[in-house]
Amino acid sequence: MRKFHIVLFEPEIPQNAGGIGRLCVSNDVSLHLVEPLGFSLDDKYVRRAGMDYWRHVALTVHRSWEDFLIWRGERPMYFFSTKTTRSYWSCPYEDESCLIFGRESSGLPEDFYRRYEPLLYTIPMRGNFHRSLNLANSTAIVLYEALRHDAQMP
Repeated sequence: MRKFHIVLFEPEIPQNAGGIGRLCVSNDVSLHLVEPLGFSLDDKYVRRAGMDYWRHVALTVHRSWEDFLIWRGERPMYFFSTKTTRSYWSCPYEDESCLIFGRESSGLPEDFYRRYEPLLYTIPMRGNFHRSLNLANSTAIVLYEALRHDAQMP
C-alpha cells in the first residue's frame, strides 16, 4: 500500500484545513501545512470541521516552503492547479508522493508555475465558470484518484 502526503501551501480557510484533516485520518494520509497559515490551529472552525478526527491527524507544520523541501528529501511532488491542462488522471501517484495544493484565494505562487511546470496537474471542469473547486473538494478528488491507482497496482 502506497503512502501519500497532502500538502497545503499557505492555507487560508480553517474549515478547509479541518475537513482535509478528517479526510487524511480516514485514509491514513499525513497532512502538511506550509506557513504562514491564514488561521490558528486552535481555531474553533478547524476543530469543528475536523470534528473528533482532528486529534488523530498526522500533522506536520512547516515554517516555510524551504523547510518543507528539506523535509521532503527525495519524495515525489505533484502540484494541483487550474493553471495547466495536464489532467490529474495522468499523475503517476508514486509511493510517498506529496500532493500539493495552493491557497484558496490565489493558488500557488507564480514562480511555481515555471519551476514545477512538468509536475502540474488539474482537475478538468466542463462548465463555463472560470473559478476553481473548493480546496477540500479538490483534495478529496485527487486523493481518491491516488488511492484508486494504488488499488490497481499488483
